[in-house]
Amino acid sequence: MARVIAERADVVPLLAEVFRTYGFEGASLARITEGTRLGKGSIYNFFPGGKEEMADAVLGEIDAWFRRQVFAPLHDSADAAAGIAHMFEQVERYFLSGRKVCLVGVFALGNERDRFAVKVRDYFAAWIDALAGALRRSGKSSAEAAALAGEVVAGIQGALVLARAFDRQDVFISTLQRLRDRVK
Repeated sequence: MARVIAERADVVPLLAEVFRTYGFEGASLARITEGTRLGKGSIYNFFPGGKEEMADAVLGEIDAWFRRQVFAPLHDSADAAAGIAHMFEQVERYFLSGRKVCLVGVFALGNERDRFAVKVRDYFAAWIDALAGALRRSGKSSAEAAALAGEVVAGIQGALVLARAFDRQDVFISTLQRLRDRVK
């Protein structure tokens, strides 16, 4: 049965789950209509540019959430340690303690990587830069902060993959704790 959705923004989280489950290439129109419970006409009314426009909207929504909930507190927190702690809390919450894969990471690894390379690169670069800035404010040298920020973001992404591969969220949670300890 078709769903009634009033706004395009209501569809974006549903599309995110379809892309998260099937990747860009595997997200066929049939899977998109099934995942959103919208008819083809409604889908194309909201996204006349098709699947690429849908993916752009999803990546934009993820980027906006991370900018508000993770990057801005890293940049703006008067207490750098509090901003970093907030980042770890939000990351754990967003990724459901490792039960939810990183869609930007999925796009970075799949055939769609080149199509969305700028958005993928900018997302990870913004995260690393924001964390490195907070680490510098906490007393780390520029070189140490940059290296540690890259290590932390890579560690989070790797932990998401391993938690999914082993179907064990404790892998993600324990890795986050080690990374928290590492940045102190």
